[in-house]
Amino acid sequence: MTKLLIHLFVRNSEKLDDPEVRRSYGRFAGIVGIITNFILFIAKIIAGTIANSIAVTTDAMNNLTDFASSIITLVGFRMASKPADREHPYGHARFEYISGLIVSLLIFVVGFEFARDSVHKILSPEKTDFSLLATLILGLSILLKLWQSLFYRKVGKLTNSETLMAASADSRSDVITTSVVLVGALITRFTGYNLDGYMGTAVAVLIMITGYRLIRQTSDPLLGAAPSHVLVDDIYRTITQKEGIIGVHDLTVHDYGPGGCFASVHCEVPAERDILESHDLIDNIEKEFLSEKGIHLVIHMDPIITDDARTNELKKQVEALLDTISPEITMHDFRVVWGPTHSNLVFDICVPFGFSMKDDELVEVVSDKIHKLNSTYYAAITVDHDYVPKS
Repeated sequence: MTKLLIHLFVRNSEKLDDPEVRRSYGRFAGIVGIITNFILFIAKIIAGTIANSIAVTTDAMNNLTDFASSIITLVGFRMASKPADREHPYGHARFEYISGLIVSLLIFVVGFEFARDSVHKILSPEKTDFSLLATLILGLSILLKLWQSLFYRKVGKLTNSETLMAASADSRSDVITTSVVLVGALITRFTGYNLDGYMGTAVAVLIMITGYRLIRQTSDPLLGAAPSHVLVDDIYRTITQKEGIIGVHDLTVHDYGPGGCFASVHCEVPAERDILESHDLIDNIEKEFLSEKGIHLVIHMDPIITDDARTNELKKQVEALLDTISPEITMHDFRVVWGPTHSNLVFDICVPFGFSMKDDELVEVVSDKIHKLNSTYYAAITVDHDYVPKS
Protein backbone atom coordinates (compact mmCIF):
# COMPACT_ATOMS: atom_id res chain seq x y z
CA MET A 1 0.00 0.00 0.00
CA THR A 2 2.84 2.39 0.85
CA LYS A 3 4.57 1.75 -2.48
CA LEU A 4 1.29 2.18 -4.35
CA LEU A 5 0.61 5.55 -2.71
CA ILE A 6 4.14 6.75 -3.45
CA HIS A 7 3.87 5.87 -7.14
CA LEU A 8 0.40 7.38 -7.41
CA PHE A 9 1.32 10.76 -5.93
CA VAL A 10 5.03 11.27 -6.64
CA ARG A 11 6.41 11.63 -10.14
CA ASN A 12 9.89 10.50 -11.28
CA SER A 13 10.30 8.41 -8.15
CA GLU A 14 13.52 6.84 -9.41
CA LYS A 15 15.44 10.16 -9.42
CA LEU A 16 15.97 10.48 -5.68
CA ASP A 17 19.16 12.51 -6.11
CA ASP A 18 17.08 15.26 -7.75
CA PRO A 19 16.28 17.93 -5.09
CA GLU A 20 12.89 18.59 -6.66
CA VAL A 21 11.95 14.91 -6.48
CA ARG A 22 13.11 14.75 -2.85
CA ARG A 23 10.92 17.73 -2.10
CA SER A 24 7.98 15.97 -3.78
CA TYR A 25 8.46 12.96 -1.53
CA GLY A 26 8.72 15.19 1.53
CA ARG A 27 5.67 17.19 0.51
CA PHE A 28 3.66 14.02 -0.05
CA ALA A 29 4.74 12.54 3.32
CA GLY A 30 3.85 15.80 5.03
CA ILE A 31 0.39 15.89 3.47
CA VAL A 32 -0.27 12.26 4.44
CA GLY A 33 0.82 13.06 7.99
CA ILE A 34 -1.38 16.16 8.20
CA ILE A 35 -4.48 14.28 7.06
CA THR A 36 -4.01 11.12 9.14
CA ASN A 37 -2.95 12.89 12.33
CA PHE A 38 -5.80 15.38 12.14
CA ILE A 39 -8.29 12.54 11.70
CA LEU A 40 -6.78 10.75 14.70
CA PHE A 41 -6.85 13.92 16.79
CA ILE A 42 -10.54 14.59 16.09
CA ALA A 43 -11.53 10.97 16.70
CA LYS A 44 -9.59 10.68 19.96
CA ILE A 45 -10.62 14.05 21.35
CA ILE A 46 -14.25 13.00 20.84
CA ALA A 47 -13.59 9.63 22.48
CA GLY A 48 -11.69 11.26 25.34
CA THR A 49 -14.45 13.78 25.95
CA ILE A 50 -17.15 11.13 25.94
CA ALA A 51 -15.17 8.86 28.29
CA ASN A 52 -13.88 11.77 30.42
CA SER A 53 -10.42 10.20 30.05
CA ILE A 54 -7.17 12.12 30.54
CA ALA A 55 -5.27 9.19 28.99
CA VAL A 56 -7.23 9.34 25.71
CA THR A 57 -7.10 13.14 25.70
CA THR A 58 -3.33 13.01 26.18
CA ASP A 59 -3.08 10.60 23.28
CA ALA A 60 -5.26 12.92 21.19
CA MET A 61 -3.05 15.93 21.92
CA ASN A 62 -0.06 13.82 20.97
CA ASN A 63 -1.67 13.38 17.56
CA LEU A 64 -2.26 17.13 17.39
CA THR A 65 1.47 17.57 17.96
CA ASP A 66 2.11 15.10 15.15
CA PHE A 67 -0.23 17.19 12.99
CA ALA A 68 1.90 20.27 13.68
CA SER A 69 5.03 18.20 13.09
CA SER A 70 3.80 17.21 9.64
CA ILE A 71 3.38 20.88 8.77
CA ILE A 72 6.94 21.50 9.99
CA THR A 73 8.08 18.57 7.81
CA LEU A 74 6.51 20.21 4.77
CA VAL A 75 8.21 23.51 5.51
CA GLY A 76 11.49 21.75 6.30
CA PHE A 77 11.63 19.93 2.97
CA ARG A 78 10.79 23.12 1.10
CA MET A 79 13.51 25.11 2.87
CA ALA A 80 16.08 22.30 2.61
CA SER A 81 15.69 22.08 -1.17
CA LYS A 82 16.65 25.72 -1.73
CA PRO A 83 19.89 26.01 -3.73
CA ALA A 84 23.10 27.42 -2.31
CA ASP A 85 23.39 31.19 -2.17
CA ARG A 86 25.90 33.82 -1.05
CA GLU A 87 24.91 33.57 2.62
CA HIS A 88 24.76 29.74 2.59
CA PRO A 89 27.36 28.46 0.09
CA TYR A 90 26.86 24.85 1.22
CA GLY A 91 23.11 24.91 0.61
CA HIS A 92 20.17 24.70 3.00
CA ALA A 93 19.88 20.91 3.46
CA ARG A 94 20.62 21.15 7.20
CA PHE A 95 17.24 22.80 7.63
CA GLU A 96 15.86 19.26 7.67
CA TYR A 97 17.83 18.62 10.84
CA ILE A 98 16.48 21.84 12.34
CA SER A 99 12.89 20.90 11.52
CA GLY A 100 13.50 17.43 12.99
CA LEU A 101 14.80 19.05 16.17
CA ILE A 102 11.69 21.27 16.40
CA VAL A 103 9.49 18.17 16.03
CA SER A 104 11.44 16.44 18.80
CA LEU A 105 11.13 19.41 21.17
CA LEU A 106 7.36 19.60 20.55
CA ILE A 107 7.01 15.92 21.40
CA PHE A 108 8.91 16.33 24.67
CA VAL A 109 6.97 19.45 25.75
CA VAL A 110 3.60 17.78 25.09
CA GLY A 111 4.68 14.76 27.13
CA PHE A 112 5.76 16.96 30.04
CA GLU A 113 2.51 18.96 30.10
CA PHE A 114 0.31 15.90 30.12
CA ALA A 115 2.46 14.11 32.69
CA ARG A 116 1.62 16.98 35.02
CA ASP A 117 -2.12 16.78 34.20
CA SER A 118 -2.15 13.00 34.62
CA VAL A 119 -0.50 13.16 38.03
CA HIS A 120 -3.15 15.68 39.06
CA LYS A 121 -5.85 13.24 37.99
CA ILE A 122 -4.24 10.48 40.05
CA LEU A 123 -4.40 12.74 43.09
CA SER A 124 -7.95 13.89 42.28
CA PRO A 125 -9.55 11.00 40.33
CA GLU A 126 -12.70 11.48 38.26
CA LYS A 127 -15.12 8.85 36.99
CA THR A 128 -14.45 7.59 33.47
CA ASP A 129 -16.80 5.72 31.14
CA PHE A 130 -15.08 3.88 28.30
CA SER A 131 -17.76 3.11 25.77
CA LEU A 132 -17.51 0.64 22.89
CA LEU A 133 -17.01 3.62 20.54
CA ALA A 134 -13.98 4.89 22.46
CA THR A 135 -12.46 1.40 22.54
CA LEU A 136 -13.04 0.94 18.79
CA ILE A 137 -11.45 4.32 18.01
CA LEU A 138 -8.35 3.40 19.98
CA GLY A 139 -8.06 0.04 18.21
CA LEU A 140 -8.37 1.58 14.73
CA SER A 141 -5.90 4.35 15.60
CA ILE A 142 -3.27 1.73 16.53
CA LEU A 143 -3.57 0.17 13.07
CA LEU A 144 -3.43 3.56 11.35
CA LYS A 145 -0.38 4.64 13.36
CA LEU A 146 1.39 1.37 12.59
CA TRP A 147 0.87 1.96 8.86
CA GLN A 148 1.97 5.57 9.25
CA SER A 149 5.23 4.49 10.91
CA LEU A 150 6.00 2.08 8.08
CA PHE A 151 5.11 4.74 5.51
CA TYR A 152 7.39 7.38 7.05
CA ARG A 153 10.18 4.81 7.36
CA LYS A 154 9.85 3.84 3.69
CA VAL A 155 9.92 7.42 2.41
CA GLY A 156 12.57 8.42 4.95
CA LYS A 157 14.94 5.71 3.71
CA LEU A 158 14.26 6.58 0.06
CA THR A 159 15.07 10.25 0.66
CA ASN A 160 17.68 9.79 3.43
CA SER A 161 15.63 12.18 5.57
CA GLU A 162 16.34 12.55 9.31
CA THR A 163 13.03 14.37 9.73
CA LEU A 164 10.96 11.51 8.29
CA MET A 165 12.92 8.88 10.18
CA ALA A 166 12.20 10.86 13.36
CA ALA A 167 8.52 10.96 12.40
CA SER A 168 8.58 7.19 11.84
CA ALA A 169 10.05 6.61 15.30
CA ASP A 170 7.43 8.92 16.81
CA SER A 171 4.60 7.04 15.07
CA ARG A 172 6.02 3.73 16.28
CA SER A 173 6.07 5.14 19.80
CA ASP A 174 2.46 6.25 19.35
CA VAL A 175 1.47 2.65 18.60
CA ILE A 176 2.85 1.66 22.02
CA THR A 177 1.28 4.58 23.87
CA THR A 178 -2.16 4.06 22.34
CA SER A 179 -1.90 0.34 23.11
CA VAL A 180 -1.18 1.24 26.74
CA VAL A 181 -4.26 3.47 26.79
CA LEU A 182 -6.41 0.74 25.22
CA VAL A 183 -5.27 -1.85 27.77
CA GLY A 184 -6.00 0.60 30.58
CA ALA A 185 -9.45 1.33 29.12
CA LEU A 186 -10.30 -2.37 28.94
CA ILE A 187 -9.12 -2.97 32.51
CA THR A 188 -11.16 0.02 33.74
CA ARG A 189 -14.24 -1.10 31.80
CA PHE A 190 -14.24 -4.74 32.92
CA THR A 191 -12.81 -4.51 36.44
CA GLY A 192 -14.00 -1.14 37.66
CA TYR A 193 -10.49 -0.07 38.70
CA ASN A 194 -9.91 3.48 37.47
CA LEU A 195 -6.46 3.44 35.88
CA ASP A 196 -7.02 6.52 33.73
CA GLY A 197 -4.60 8.81 35.55
CA TYR A 198 -1.95 6.12 35.71
CA MET A 199 -2.34 5.30 32.02
CA GLY A 200 -2.17 9.01 31.19
CA THR A 201 1.07 9.29 33.15
CA ALA A 202 2.52 6.23 31.42
CA VAL A 203 1.63 7.67 28.00
CA ALA A 204 3.12 11.04 28.90
CA VAL A 205 6.36 9.44 30.11
CA LEU A 206 6.64 7.38 26.92
CA ILE A 207 6.11 10.54 24.87
CA MET A 208 8.82 12.34 26.84
CA ILE A 209 11.27 9.45 26.38
CA THR A 210 10.62 9.45 22.64
CA GLY A 211 11.08 13.21 22.50
CA TYR A 212 14.36 13.03 24.41
CA ARG A 213 15.75 10.31 22.15
CA LEU A 214 14.74 12.21 19.03
CA ILE A 215 16.29 15.43 20.37
CA ARG A 216 19.62 13.62 20.73
CA GLN A 217 19.25 11.95 17.33
CA THR A 218 18.43 15.14 15.43
CA SER A 219 20.98 17.25 17.32
CA ASP A 220 23.97 15.09 16.42
CA PRO A 221 24.22 16.20 12.76
CA LEU A 222 23.90 19.86 13.79
CA LEU A 223 26.67 19.47 16.38
CA GLY A 224 28.95 17.77 13.86
CA ALA A 225 28.65 14.06 14.62
CA ALA A 226 31.38 11.75 13.34
CA PRO A 227 30.60 10.00 10.05
CA SER A 228 29.63 6.35 10.11
CA HIS A 229 32.37 3.72 10.13
CA VAL A 230 30.88 2.37 6.89
CA LEU A 231 31.42 5.72 5.14
CA VAL A 232 34.94 6.17 6.55
CA ASP A 233 35.97 2.63 5.59
CA ASP A 234 34.53 3.10 2.11
CA ILE A 235 36.48 6.33 1.56
CA TYR A 236 39.77 4.82 2.75
CA ARG A 237 39.28 1.61 0.80
CA THR A 238 38.33 3.37 -2.45
CA ILE A 239 41.38 5.67 -2.35
CA THR A 240 43.99 3.13 -1.22
CA GLN A 241 42.99 0.76 -4.05
CA LYS A 242 44.24 3.29 -6.58
CA GLU A 243 47.67 2.58 -8.04
CA GLY A 244 50.04 5.36 -7.04
CA ILE A 245 48.54 5.97 -3.58
CA ILE A 246 50.83 4.88 -0.74
CA GLY A 247 48.73 5.93 2.24
CA VAL A 248 45.70 7.94 3.35
CA HIS A 249 45.26 9.98 6.51
CA ASP A 250 43.74 13.10 8.10
CA LEU A 251 40.23 12.45 6.79
CA THR A 252 37.66 15.11 7.67
CA VAL A 253 33.96 14.81 6.79
CA HIS A 254 31.35 17.55 7.08
CA ASP A 255 27.65 16.76 6.69
CA TYR A 256 25.56 19.64 5.39
CA GLY A 257 22.44 17.54 4.97
CA PRO A 258 21.29 15.01 2.34
CA GLY A 259 23.29 15.53 -0.85
CA GLY A 260 25.72 17.90 0.91
CA CYS A 261 28.68 15.80 2.06
CA PHE A 262 32.05 17.60 1.96
CA ALA A 263 35.32 15.85 2.83
CA SER A 264 39.07 16.42 2.78
CA VAL A 265 41.89 13.93 3.08
CA HIS A 266 45.68 13.67 2.75
CA CYS A 267 47.05 11.16 0.24
CA GLU A 268 50.67 10.01 0.23
CA VAL A 269 52.26 9.57 -3.23
CA PRO A 270 55.82 8.57 -4.23
CA ALA A 271 58.02 11.69 -4.34
CA GLU A 272 60.03 10.27 -7.24
CA ARG A 273 56.94 9.99 -9.45
CA ASP A 274 56.21 12.74 -11.95
CA ILE A 275 54.20 15.37 -10.08
CA LEU A 276 51.85 15.90 -13.06
CA GLU A 277 50.94 12.19 -13.02
CA SER A 278 50.24 12.27 -9.29
CA HIS A 279 48.20 15.45 -9.67
CA ASP A 280 46.16 13.86 -12.47
CA LEU A 281 45.50 10.82 -10.25
CA ILE A 282 44.31 13.07 -7.43
CA ASP A 283 42.00 14.99 -9.78
CA ASN A 284 40.44 11.77 -11.09
CA ILE A 285 39.82 10.47 -7.56
CA GLU A 286 38.05 13.72 -6.61
CA LYS A 287 35.86 13.55 -9.72
CA GLU A 288 35.03 9.88 -9.06
CA PHE A 289 33.86 10.61 -5.52
CA LEU A 290 31.59 13.41 -6.68
CA SER A 291 30.05 11.50 -9.59
CA GLU A 292 29.68 8.07 -7.96
CA LYS A 293 29.29 8.84 -4.24
CA GLY A 294 28.00 12.42 -4.20
CA ILE A 295 30.91 13.49 -1.96
CA HIS A 296 32.70 16.78 -2.58
CA LEU A 297 36.22 15.56 -1.83
CA VAL A 298 39.35 17.72 -1.64
CA ILE A 299 42.69 15.87 -1.51
CA HIS A 300 45.97 17.22 -0.17
CA MET A 301 48.92 15.48 -1.82
CA ASP A 302 51.87 14.43 0.39
CA PRO A 303 55.00 13.37 -1.54
CA ILE A 304 56.87 10.60 0.31
CA ILE A 305 60.44 9.47 -0.38
CA THR A 306 60.35 5.73 -0.99
CA ASP A 307 63.79 4.98 -2.48
CA ASP A 308 65.97 5.76 0.59
CA ALA A 309 66.81 2.40 2.19
CA ARG A 310 68.12 3.93 5.44
CA THR A 311 64.94 6.01 5.95
CA ASN A 312 62.71 3.07 5.10
CA GLU A 313 64.46 0.82 7.60
CA LEU A 314 64.17 3.43 10.34
CA LYS A 315 60.49 3.91 9.51
CA LYS A 316 59.88 0.17 10.09
CA GLN A 317 61.64 0.38 13.45
CA VAL A 318 59.50 3.34 14.56
CA GLU A 319 56.30 1.58 13.42
CA ALA A 320 57.25 -1.49 15.48
CA LEU A 321 58.00 0.77 18.43
CA LEU A 322 54.57 2.43 18.17
CA ASP A 323 52.90 -0.98 18.03
CA THR A 324 54.42 -1.88 21.40
CA ILE A 325 52.72 1.18 22.92
CA SER A 326 49.32 0.49 21.33
CA PRO A 327 48.14 -1.28 18.15
CA GLU A 328 45.68 1.60 17.68
CA ILE A 329 48.48 4.04 16.79
CA THR A 330 49.27 4.64 13.12
CA MET A 331 51.96 6.80 11.56
CA HIS A 332 52.20 8.89 8.40
CA ASP A 333 54.30 11.60 6.71
CA PHE A 334 57.52 10.07 8.01
CA ARG A 335 60.76 11.80 6.99
CA VAL A 336 64.26 12.14 8.42
CA VAL A 337 66.65 15.08 8.36
CA TRP A 338 69.98 13.32 8.63
CA GLY A 339 72.87 15.18 10.31
CA PRO A 340 76.47 14.50 11.38
CA THR A 341 75.79 14.85 15.12
CA HIS A 342 72.05 14.19 15.35
CA SER A 343 69.05 13.38 13.14
CA ASN A 344 65.50 14.72 13.34
CA LEU A 345 62.63 12.28 12.79
CA VAL A 346 59.58 14.22 11.69
CA PHE A 347 56.24 12.44 11.47
CA ASP A 348 52.56 12.41 12.50
CA ILE A 349 50.90 9.75 14.63
CA CYS A 350 47.18 9.12 14.56
CA VAL A 351 45.06 7.80 17.43
CA PRO A 352 41.29 7.33 17.77
CA PHE A 353 39.19 9.77 19.77
CA GLY A 354 39.12 8.77 23.42
CA PHE A 355 42.62 7.27 23.32
CA SER A 356 43.95 6.23 26.75
CA MET A 357 46.83 8.76 26.74
CA LYS A 358 46.70 12.52 26.41
CA ASP A 359 48.50 13.96 23.39
CA ASP A 360 51.37 15.48 25.37
CA GLU A 361 51.87 12.30 27.35
CA LEU A 362 51.90 10.20 24.17
CA VAL A 363 54.45 12.48 22.47
CA GLU A 364 56.74 12.23 25.51
CA VAL A 365 56.54 8.43 25.63
CA VAL A 366 57.20 8.01 21.89
CA SER A 367 60.05 10.56 21.88
CA ASP A 368 61.73 8.82 24.80
CA LYS A 369 61.54 5.42 23.11
CA ILE A 370 62.94 6.83 19.85
CA HIS A 371 65.84 8.47 21.70
CA LYS A 372 66.58 5.09 23.29
CA LEU A 373 66.82 3.55 19.81
CA ASN A 374 69.70 5.89 19.16
CA SER A 375 70.83 8.77 21.34
CA THR A 376 71.33 10.94 18.22
CA TYR A 377 67.63 10.60 17.21
CA TYR A 378 65.25 13.41 18.11
CA ALA A 379 61.53 13.27 17.27
CA ALA A 380 59.24 16.06 16.09
CA ILE A 381 55.78 14.55 16.46
CA THR A 382 52.30 15.81 15.61
CA VAL A 383 49.31 13.95 17.05
CA ASP A 384 46.18 13.58 14.90
CA HIS A 385 42.84 12.01 15.78
CA ASP A 386 40.97 9.72 13.44
CA TYR A 387 37.30 8.65 13.29
CA VAL A 388 38.05 4.94 13.60
CA PRO A 389 40.79 2.93 15.33
CA LYS A 390 43.37 0.91 13.44
CA SER A 391 41.88 -2.42 12.35
